[in-house]
Parts: sequence; C-alpha cells; structure tokens
Amino acid sequence: MNYGFIIDNRKCIGCHACTVACKAEHNVPVGVNRTWVKYVEKGQFPNTRRLFSVMRCNHCADAPCVEICPTTALHTRTDGIVDFDNRRCIACKACMQACPYDALFIDPETQTAAKCNYCANRVETGLQPSCVIVCPEHAIISGDLDNPESEISELLAREQVTTRKAEKGTHPKLFYIDGDEISLNPTLAEPATSYMWASQSSGVGHFAHFAQTKMAGANPEAMAQQLAGESIAEADAGSAPRDTSRNKLVEKARDVLSENVKRVYDAPSEGALWDWKVAAYVWTKAISAGAFIVLLMALKLANSPLPPAFQWTALGIALSFLLVTTALLVADLDQPKRFAYVLLRPNWSSWLVRGGYALAFYGALLTLSAIGLYLNNGLNETALWATAAFALLSAVYTAFLFSQAKGRDFWQSPGMIPHMLVHAVVAGAACLLIAALFNQNSVLVAFINKVLVGGLLVNAVVMFAELVTPHPTEDARRTVTMIVNRPFGPLFWVGGVIAGTALPVVLLLTGGDILMLIGSILALCGLYCIEYVWVRAPQLISLS
Repeated sequence: MNYGFIIDNRKCIGCHACTVACKAEHNVPVGVNRTWVKYVEKGQFPNTRRLFSVMRCNHCADAPCVEICPTTALHTRTDGIVDFDNRRCIACKACMQACPYDALFIDPETQTAAKCNYCANRVETGLQPSCVIVCPEHAIISGDLDNPESEISELLAREQVTTRKAEKGTHPKLFYIDGDEISLNPTLAEPATSYMWASQSSGVGHFAHFAQTKMAGANPEAMAQQLAGESIAEADAGSAPRDTSRNKLVEKARDVLSENVKRVYDAPSEGALWDWKVAAYVWTKAISAGAFIVLLMALKLANSPLPPAFQWTALGIALSFLLVTTALLVADLDQPKRFAYVLLRPNWSSWLVRGGYALAFYGALLTLSAIGLYLNNGLNETALWATAAFALLSAVYTAFLFSQAKGRDFWQSPGMIPHMLVHAVVAGAACLLIAALFNQNSVLVAFINKVLVGGLLVNAVVMFAELVTPHPTEDARRTVTMIVNRPFGPLFWVGGVIAGTALPVVLLLTGGDILMLIGSILALCGLYCIEYVWVRAPQLISLS
C-alpha cells in the first residue's frame, strides 16, 4: 500500500467543501486548516481567470518533517501515510520549518503540531478520506499508488500531472492535473495587501500575533514585482543560470508582470515561527561554546600562564550561558513540560536530538572540568580536549539543524557551518576579553584582542560570502534582498555591520582598556543582530 492524492483542477470549482468536511471530521479549530483552497486571479477585466488549488500535506515519500521531528511524533506508516501522534509532540515547530508546503500548523487547542493525516481513522476501516467523499465534482482522487488497477494509478498513467516543489527531493504524493504554476508556486502570486479576503493577512486565532508582524516594513506586491523584474533583467543580460527551471521561472515572472496576477484567497499566514528566543538561543550557545574554545586557544597559544581566576571565569561563562541556552530552548516550546522527550524518546535522525545530547554532554564535561580545576588546581588534558570537542559540536550543530529545515532555502547554504563556528569564536573572545581586562593581564588581553579582531574580520568575510554567493533558488535570493534592503536592511547594516563589526575592529585596534571594553560589548550586540536577521528573514518567505 502506498496512498496518495490527485487534485483534478479541470473539475475543482473552489467550493471549500473539502475544507469544511475536514474541519468537521477532525474538529479543526477556527484559524487553522488541514486542507484549504487557494484562489489566484490572473488577467485584467474582462479577460480574467480564477485558478483553484487544493493545498494540504503531500504525504512525501521522503518527508523532511519526519526526519527533523525530535520525538517521532511525526512518522511514516507502512501504507505511506505521514501521520502524527500529538501525545509525543513538544511543539518545537521544527516540522513546520522543514515542510516546503506549509502543511503543518500548531493546533491552538492542543498546543501541538497537526496536519492532514489522510483520514487514517477512516482508511483503516475501508473508507475514503472525508474530503474525497464530499467533493461534488470528484476533483479529489485518493487511492493506492502501488495498485495499477486503482483509479489514481490509471489517472497517473493517462494524464500529465505536476507536483509542488519537486526540486526539494521530497517525492510528494499529491499530484495536480492541469495545475497552473502561478497558483502552485507561491513566489509567483504574493499575498496582496488589499483585496476581497485581505483580512486574512492579519491572521486568525493562534496565528494573529505572528501574521501581524510577518511582513513589517515590506510590501509583498512591490517585492514580487521587483524580484520578477530582476529575474527578467538577468535573463535579458545573459547572466541568469542556464537551466530549465530557471528559464521557466523567468517566463512566469513575465506573466506576473503582464497578466496582473494576484492571490485573492488563501489560508492565514503562520508568520515567523522561530522568533527572538531562537535567535537568542543561537547567540547564548555561541557564547557558551566560544568561551571554552577561546580558553583552549589561550591555554595552548598564549605566551603566558593563565591565572586560575581567569580559568574559573571562562568556565563560569560557559556554564552560565549554557543554562540560559537551555532555558531559551524550553521557553520556545509550546509544550515545555515535554522537553525531556527530546532525550528520552529520541529520533536520532533529528539534529534537535543530536544537538540536545551535545549540549548535555558539553554541560557534563564543563562540570567535570570545573571539579578537576578545583581539585587539581588545573585543567586535565584529556578532559580539556573532550570538552573542546563537544564545545565545537555545540557551536555548529545548529547549522545542520537549519539545513534539515528544507522549507527555508536560505538556511541550506554550506556557509552556515563556518558562520556558526566563527560566531562562537567571536562571542567567546568578546566575553573573555572583558574578563581579561578585569584580570589586568596585559599578555592575555593582547592575545584575546587579536583573536577577537581576527574573528570579526573572518566573520565579515563569511557573512558577505553567504550573501553574494549565487543562490540556486528564488526563495533564497528573495531572502538576501530582504536582508540587505527592507525590512531587515537597517538592522543588518547599522547593527550588524557598522556598529557590530567595523566599529569594534577600529576600537580594538586603537587599544586602551575602555575602548576594548566598548568594542567587545558592541561585537556581542552585533552578533545578536546578525543572528536575529539570519533566523527571522527566511521565515517571511511564503511557502504556499
């Protein structure tokens, strides 16, 4: 058995019967949907056309939500249905970041993730999903893809079908007959700011807070037209990549500009699911890991023995910020009481689990190092290198976690690994330089000052490399546009580049305790600004 869906757009009349039936079958609360119908209009009166597209979980053969879920709350059944168990869900929202189709949501009543589960309760008793039964035009076809005699298999063999975002490699099992790319590709029909159903842009229920700030400072219609124009300009200049998908996107961009395409009905936006708490957790984790990494560098490379007080300070910073990191991780969950499930009911393919264990072992080794320092008045060599290894893993595992969030193209950059590592070195050096200044050890101050300056310069190179390196997808390119222009341009350029990178380098090179102290504090603030932009900006890209 291998269940899938076909949506026959030749028959769909946009009646929303499937949405209503789904809500009734599963008691889906107001403001969220397991399945919904998206409307897109193209053309100008009187030559207009309205496109209908039924949106829902694609029950992917290689589901990224299953891979990233830390507690196996999401799982693929033997019959191919991607199901979920809300009793295991910790509401970390990682599955929502991993899904390229915007199919998951947080149920405002259970505070756990939810989505279309193919009406598994009905399928198990030999019935069809409720949306299939209620559709008046038989526009939704379900069945066993492995059975050549099933209706769905015969349709797949006979008709030309399309899927959404096939390039993601998820092998979706939701197929569209006569699917229009302008309707299926969210990049080509942005949510407008004023139309018949524009009130949805403010969100409903659980998503009201997120959606109200989703596009703050940005005009989605103007942004879509700007990016479409840029794509056409690149193609006309011969600078666009020569691949079929890119050429098709350029042609669709021309259609967007010429046919007056607009989205007139859709599900409410989910907005930025990972907010300041996640950015702060990445920042505090960098400080914790970096403090020990820079301590190791000072022990091995500085031409001066480290005072015990300084070593205690470094360990104290690492442990304290590790505790803050854990608190932020728990605070970001909608089910914080279930946090222990990450360690007790682990899905080892998830980097949330691997990272959780890395942080746990790092904390244990930091504690052992502190005990060894107290008993032996020095750090044990074996414990030193073991702790450094887990500090390194703690620093960079977030890059692998973000890469599992396949719905956010900008996070797929290989530059995320050096990004996280360099941020840890800069954050640790900034904190330890402040500690060294209070210890009044000139040799140590000079060494850490060099590490911090070098880290800031390397960070600038890595940061701009992530931005200027050609990105393979339109979503990633649009994220870069938002970072360097609006709505994140002021925070990125002023907070991250000028005040957080350039000015600290000048102050640190100038010398003087006060200037170095100010430079260190500015470097820490600049890192947070960059992390906030890197975490938040990719989430403003519409996935459906």
